[in-house]
Amino acid sequence: MRTILITGPGGSGRTAVAAATALRAAGEGTPTLVLGADRTDTLGAALGTATGPAPTQVTPTLTAWRPDAAARFREDLTEFQTRAAGVLDLLGASRLDAEELTPLPGAEELSLLRALRDAALSERYELLVVDLPPAPHALDLLALPEELRRYLRRLLPPERQAARALRPVLGRLAGVPMPADWLYETADRWDVELAAVEAVLADRHTAVRLVAEPGPAGADAVRAARLGLALRGLRTEALVANRVLPEDTPLHGLVAQQRKALADWAETFDVTAVPHLGHDPRGAEDLAALAVPGVNTAPAPVEWPVADRIEEDGVLVWHIPLPGAIRDGLDLVRRGDELVITVGGFRRIVALPSALRRCTVAGAALRDGELRMRFTPDPDLWPR
Repeated sequence: MRTILITGPGGSGRTAVAAATALRAAGEGTPTLVLGADRTDTLGAALGTATGPAPTQVTPTLTAWRPDAAARFREDLTEFQTRAAGVLDLLGASRLDAEELTPLPGAEELSLLRALRDAALSERYELLVVDLPPAPHALDLLALPEELRRYLRRLLPPERQAARALRPVLGRLAGVPMPADWLYETADRWDVELAAVEAVLADRHTAVRLVAEPGPAGADAVRAARLGLALRGLRTEALVANRVLPEDTPLHGLVAQQRKALADWAETFDVTAVPHLGHDPRGAEDLAALAVPGVNTAPAPVEWPVADRIEEDGVLVWHIPLPGAIRDGLDLVRRGDELVITVGGFRRIVALPSALRRCTVAGAALRDGELRMRFTPDPDLWPR
């Protein structure tokens, strides 16, 4: 399956572009699912067909789905209360009824990620188009599976399961029951679900398209989004310059501003200029007029290679693409077998490749949008 993630600054028209992308692919005969994230039915408004928690057949080859985060949250918390009944009774807790539960912050993000996973695992579709939230929120969303898995491994490390036989004894000594098997089973289940989402995001057939209006604000937003996506190992496949005004419009200053932004973007991105319709797109006819790019080719995968320069320079060099990064906004900290990268207001903790774990950091340089970290083999750890 091919997956296209679409985001951009708020108000850029990304939902209409996502709907147009899905409609074009479906019109070419590709079984397509378009997944929406907004609480309000902006996706349905663009398609001209209401969408909701049940998949909606828009055309014979196009399905639209806007999952219900509130319903999924109620189901999950009700199940959690059932599985944790023993601990809750011990604490004298009063259980919550499903009718009184309202989603907490983060519930919508988890609901969308699960829907993305379920759709990607489905064999009904060949293309999945995801209308993500605005870019800053989308970047947090895309980071969520990796971060949550890391938290779970730290808080409930799998090796602790080997001590299950000691829990009754420890419980009697402590005077309170020790964590039950269901806690670790729940953590395992969450880890599997999050790993499946990570696999979809890391798949070589997954790409990101940015949508922005050409201009200074759009240029700043695109620059930041591209860097944040690169740090997550995601490639910006294309840039859709939305709502481009015709050359003969009386707004000469705005046209010149858009022309300059388009010229700058063309040096870096595969840019598609989408014309301004003079109104918000509504229905198949308007979406077809947007002339968004097709989805026939698979993007080149993002790689963070380690180059062996031991014979020449005595080091291994880790190449990490960070387009648009500047030295003043870059901070690197090694913590054991992990590297903490902070750049442009974004932060990610990544595991070092196995060969580099047996090395010490010898230096780093940022050149031409690429971070190059040098590692020297540790004689005490490196195989002879």
